[in-house]
Amino acid sequence: MSIFRAGTGSIRRRLTLQLLASAALLAVVLFVIVFNFARQIGAESQDRVLAASAASILEATAVQSGEIVIDIPYFAFSMLDNANDDRVFYQIAQDGEVLTGYDDLQTARGPGSAPNFATVAFRGEVLRVVTQTRRLSSDGRPVNVTVTVGQTRDAQAEVLNRISRMAVALGIGFFVVSALLAILAGRVTAESLSRLAASVSRRGPEDLRPVVADVPAEMRPLVRSLNAMIARLSGAFNRTEDFIAEAAHRVRTPLATVRAHAENTLRRVDREENRDSLREMIRAIDESSRAAGQLLDHAMVSLRVDQLELHPVDLHSLTRELADKLAPVAEMRDMDIRLNRMAGAEVMGDAILIQNALRNVLENAIKYSPADTAIDIDLQVRDHRAYVSIRDQGPGFRPGEASTLTGRFTRGENAAGTIGSGLGLTIADEVARAHNGQIEMTNNTEGPGACVTLSFPLR
Repeated sequence: MSIFRAGTGSIRRRLTLQLLASAALLAVVLFVIVFNFARQIGAESQDRVLAASAASILEATAVQSGEIVIDIPYFAFSMLDNANDDRVFYQIAQDGEVLTGYDDLQTARGPGSAPNFATVAFRGEVLRVVTQTRRLSSDGRPVNVTVTVGQTRDAQAEVLNRISRMAVALGIGFFVVSALLAILAGRVTAESLSRLAASVSRRGPEDLRPVVADVPAEMRPLVRSLNAMIARLSGAFNRTEDFIAEAAHRVRTPLATVRAHAENTLRRVDREENRDSLREMIRAIDESSRAAGQLLDHAMVSLRVDQLELHPVDLHSLTRELADKLAPVAEMRDMDIRLNRMAGAEVMGDAILIQNALRNVLENAIKYSPADTAIDIDLQVRDHRAYVSIRDQGPGFRPGEASTLTGRFTRGENAAGTIGSGLGLTIADEVARAHNGQIEMTNNTEGPGACVTLSFPLR
């Protein structure tokens, strides 16, 4: 079952999209600012030229013999000339009476003699007009001369179009650069998370060291929380391993005591029905002890496999030591444990787990072999691997069942009447696979019995 909520999305994608949206908004704002500023500058430039034109006409106005004389200078209109052939209109009036120019040209109204500007419609076109007034004296009375100059806005529109295109290009360029920076920022942010994820994912289950990763300051609380969780997990594993070891001791010791008392009682009881009951009790105690022991062994193996720590293991010495430990158990059934070809071999692994796996296989061989037989142990090295083979003379495996016996609580058909829990080969298989090895179960080619081989890569 997934532990992630649907719709959380990718941080990199979300960050990139947010930065792209911000870049697009800034690009639009930049276009609007540049366009408005250009339009304002263009309008102000045209107004200044119109005002200069009107002022030059007023400067050329004079009173001669009581009449207003206007000699319109050439540069008054030439300064309005441009490549777009904008049309220029003018009107000169004395006290509201038009002296020359276009009678129907609308003037720009405003207080005082300062230039007044307006945008008006005139003969199907839009004009920008300026109106300026100058007061003169004629025959001792004041006379107001008003000059209105208007110009179409084609040139300004063309300039605005060019500036608009430039602003659009600038906005697009700004967006592209911002998009690249956004993608880069998203990638850098994601790489910090990826480095942290890689630092954790490369670890094996046994690696409970604190995480050390070069991450941004915003991610340090996450790393601290992760390290705190790892510390708690490590403590829990250690407490669990101690508990399993203590539980194994607490379970096996009372059962062994009860079994000893039952055997002593069996020697003192004469009635056969009572002796049969005691034998059943002893058998039940053996089964309980074996099952409890192997369940705890399996729990310990599972725990240590999850925290596997690899160290050099001398497989030759370990196998010989294990054979010496179980030799008294074999002698009780008049069986011999023979060490045949014992090559020197060193592997990387957990010595406790490897010994536990070999012990389960060897105990099975002792348990299922008839009395007065021998168990042969071989240690060979080939193809950069060490092979430990334990061969007995028991009933062997039924056809097709060897591959199923590594399952938990699975026992062969020939195990009826023999005390067991069905976990011995499971433990051996899990230990082998944890060490990149394998277990192989076959019947002997010569004579009765089975052969179980555990293989491990050499150091």
